[in-house]
Amino acid sequence: MPELPEVQAQAERLTTAFAGAELEAFRALTFTALKTVVPEPDLATGHPLESVDRYGKYLLVRFASVTFVVHLMQGGRLEPDEKQSAKPRGGLARWRFVDGRAVLLSEQSKEKRAGVWVVEGDLSSQPPLEGLGPDAGALDEAALRGALAGPSMRVHGFLRDQRRLAGIGRRLANEVCHRAHISPFAATAKLTDDEIGRLLDAIRSCIDESLTVERGRDAMSRSADRVGAVYHRTGEACPVCGDTIRSVEYSRYTVNYCPTCQTGGKVLADNTTSKFLK
Repeated sequence: MPELPEVQAQAERLTTAFAGAELEAFRALTFTALKTVVPEPDLATGHPLESVDRYGKYLLVRFASVTFVVHLMQGGRLEPDEKQSAKPRGGLARWRFVDGRAVLLSEQSKEKRAGVWVVEGDLSSQPPLEGLGPDAGALDEAALRGALAGPSMRVHGFLRDQRRLAGIGRRLANEVCHRAHISPFAATAKLTDDEIGRLLDAIRSCIDESLTVERGRDAMSRSADRVGAVYHRTGEACPVCGDTIRSVEYSRYTVNYCPTCQTGGKVLADNTTSKFLK
């Protein structure tokens, strides 16, 4: 799933390309694409696109009257629609502008879970942004400590929980834990002040590095192209210490870590019933 760096860079590309363009029409191409009934998408018709912004993993397509909130889910893309075919492959929704250009929301996966919400007023108090934690891209120590003050959970799960911290997914969670030299299964309630400081620094630096790479691209990267020291590198040498990168496999994701850097040299058993180590 695209995370904060990929979504942020794409928002910037779309703003550069389309800001100021007057909307001619919005059209949902599938029955499930539009997640809201009111307000009407037509409220944006005739208004110029102000910007495409981001909160967490959501794109915010802003017009004067309403904002289209877009979630890409696992395989969604929001990109310029050069062909504008009547039935684009994987097409979910299209914004067509008066100058003849268009933007297409598409998703190639079978589930078709990506979608659009039309929202008026305060976005943070309405679905789908309602209940999200602080944005990881603007995180400071106070916000991080506030998010950590909730019920204790494993650090890797905390980083991925959008209600606690918005914008980080599986890849960045692995990378942040490795850079912070913290076990992915350490309990958030037991983190020391030093570990919290390292966690904050790691969140900032991992996001900044990924965003720099993503901004150098013409389009959103594929998952396999994204940079990382441990993510999906099971069996390879850790670039920091040279130890072998290990993994704990789950049905829907993998936790990668370096024993020397993160668990005092101890290897975690690769099953969900193991006694995980701090």
